[in-house]
Amino acid sequence: MKMMRKYRYLPFGYKLMLSYCVFIIIPVIVISYFANSVYVKSIREQLESSVHGTVSQMIDNVSYKAGDVTRVSDFFYFDYTIARQLRNFEEGWVGYEATINFFVPKIEAYKQASSVNTWLSIYLHNKLFPEMYKNYRGDDPLKSNSENPYDIYQIDRIHTKIWYLNHPEEVYGETMVWKEIEDDAKFGRISLLRRLVNMQIAGRVQEVGFMRQSVYLSDLFQAVDYTKIGSDATIYVIDENEKIKTISGSSTYRSGDAWNAAEFKDYMVIENVIPSLNWNVAAVIPNTIFEEKIKEVRLMTFIICLIFTVVYFVSGALLSNYFSRKVNKIVSVLDSFQEGNFHKRTNFKGNDEFSQISRALNEMGQNIGELIHKVYVADLDKKEAELDMLQAQINPHFLYNTLSSISRLAKFGELDKLQRMVIDLAKFYRLSLNEGRILLSIKEELDQAKAYINIQKIKYEERMGVTFDIDPQILSYSTIKLIIQPFIENVLEHAWCGDRIHMRIVGELEDNHIVFKIIDDGVGISAELLEQMNDPEESTSVGYGIRNVHQRIKLYYGQAFGVSIYSRLGIGTTVLIRIPTEKPANSKHE
Repeated sequence: MKMMRKYRYLPFGYKLMLSYCVFIIIPVIVISYFANSVYVKSIREQLESSVHGTVSQMIDNVSYKAGDVTRVSDFFYFDYTIARQLRNFEEGWVGYEATINFFVPKIEAYKQASSVNTWLSIYLHNKLFPEMYKNYRGDDPLKSNSENPYDIYQIDRIHTKIWYLNHPEEVYGETMVWKEIEDDAKFGRISLLRRLVNMQIAGRVQEVGFMRQSVYLSDLFQAVDYTKIGSDATIYVIDENEKIKTISGSSTYRSGDAWNAAEFKDYMVIENVIPSLNWNVAAVIPNTIFEEKIKEVRLMTFIICLIFTVVYFVSGALLSNYFSRKVNKIVSVLDSFQEGNFHKRTNFKGNDEFSQISRALNEMGQNIGELIHKVYVADLDKKEAELDMLQAQINPHFLYNTLSSISRLAKFGELDKLQRMVIDLAKFYRLSLNEGRILLSIKEELDQAKAYINIQKIKYEERMGVTFDIDPQILSYSTIKLIIQPFIENVLEHAWCGDRIHMRIVGELEDNHIVFKIIDDGVGISAELLEQMNDPEESTSVGYGIRNVHQRIKLYYGQAFGVSIYSRLGIGTTVLIRIPTEKPANSKHE
C-alpha cells in the first residue's frame, strides 16, 4: 500500500522533460528558418572582434615600445640637475670634469634604460659645452659599432632646420613630436623630438637644449605580424599623411604608396589608431575566410535542426498543460523572491512534488524576509557607527598639527600671521563640523581645503604653490567631508624635494563619477612603500590619512569607490579619489 501511494502521480522528472520538449519545438523550427542570416552575422562579428582584439594588442605593443623611448626622454626632461649643469657649465678643467664625471655618465645610464635600440642626438645652447660626436660618413648611426650610443652637438647645427623651427610651442611635460626628419626615411627610422628645458628661472620654461631619439620603424612595429590574424591577411601601417610606411604580409602596394581603404571592396578592413604616433594600423582580410566557415555552419545547422525537430516533436507531444501551469506558478514566485518581494505565496492541492515545493517556498520566503530585515538593520547601525568613528579620528590629527603651528607663531611674535591662521582655522572647523552632518557640497569641501591651504601658506609662503582645476559642473554635487585636505597635508609633510613644491588639485566628471586628483611634483614614493600603503595589513603602520579617507569612502559609497595612488621617485605623486555623483539631500547619517 505504501508503494502504491508513492507512485500515484507522474514523477516530476518526467513532467519537467515533457514540458521542456514543448518549449523547444518552436525555437528549433524558428532557428532552422533563420539560421543562415543569424550565423552569417555572428561569424562576421566574431571574426571582426577577434581581429580587433589582435590589432589592439599589436597597437599596445607598439605603444609600449614608443612609450619606452618617451620614458628615456623623460629622464632627461625632468632631471633638474642636468638642466642646472647645462646652465652653469664652466670653461676649462672644471667643465671638462663635469662633462666626463656627470653629464656623460647620466646620458649613458639613461640611454641604457631603454629596451629599444635608439640613437640619441643632443643639441645644446651652452657654447662652453664641448661637442662629442662621430663622423658616420653617410652611414646609418644605428648600425654603427660606436661605443657611445649618442652624439652631442651645439644648437647652431640645427637652428635653421625647418623641423626645429616648426617644433610646437612648449607645454611643460607634454610637448614632443614623432616625425621623420633628415635621413630617417632613407634608413627606415622615425625620431622623437623634444626640448631640454630649465624651470629654475622664475617659473619660466627656458630651452637649454634639444633631443632627437631615432629608432627603426621595424623595431617599433615588430609586433605587427599578419600571421597572428591569418595566412591570407595583410597589415598596413599608415602615417598621418595617409602614406603606407610598413607592410606585413603579401601585397601589391609598397612602402610610400598612398592608402585608400575604398579600394578593398571585397575585403574586411579594420583600422585602429596608434595614439602616441597618430598613425593607423589597418588589417585587411579576404571575405573568403569567413565565407567558407559560413558554408560549414549552414550544413551543420540544417542537420542539427532536423534531428532536434524530430526528437523533440515526439517527446513534446506528450506534454500536459496542467503541469506547465504549475511550473509557471513556481517560477513566478521565484522571480518575486529574486526581485526582493518575499510576500508572494503559492499553494497546490495534493501531496506530490509540486505541493512539497510550494510549502518549502512559502516557508523559505517568510524566513528570508525576516532575516533580511534583521541583517539590514544591524548592518546599517554598524556602518553608521564605523563612519562616525573614522570621522572622529581625522579632525584631532589636523587640529594637533595646526595648533603646533599657531604655537610657533605666537612664540616668535608674528601676530598678523597668527590672526589669519586662527581665522582660517575657524572657517575650516565651521565647515568640518557642518552642524553634525557627514555630507556637504563639493564647493564647501573645496572651500575647506582652501582654508587649510591658507593656513599652510602662512608657514611656507612662496615655497608652496597650489593650482585648482575644478569643473564647475561638479560643485553642486555632494560628498562626505574631509576627503581632500588629508592628502594636501600628506604632501606638505612628506613630499618636499628641494625648497619648493607645487600641487595641482583637479576635480572633474568621468563616466558618471566624480574624480579628484591631487598631483604634486615632490620626491615621490618608492615602490616598496607604495605596496605597503596599498596592503590592508601593512598599512596599519603607514599611510594613516590615506587609509582613513579610503575606508570612509568605501563605507559610505561602496567597494567600487575609494582612493588610488600612483607615484614615481623623483617625479611626483598623483592621488585619485573616486566618488559617485550624488545631489545634496537629507540623509539618515546626517
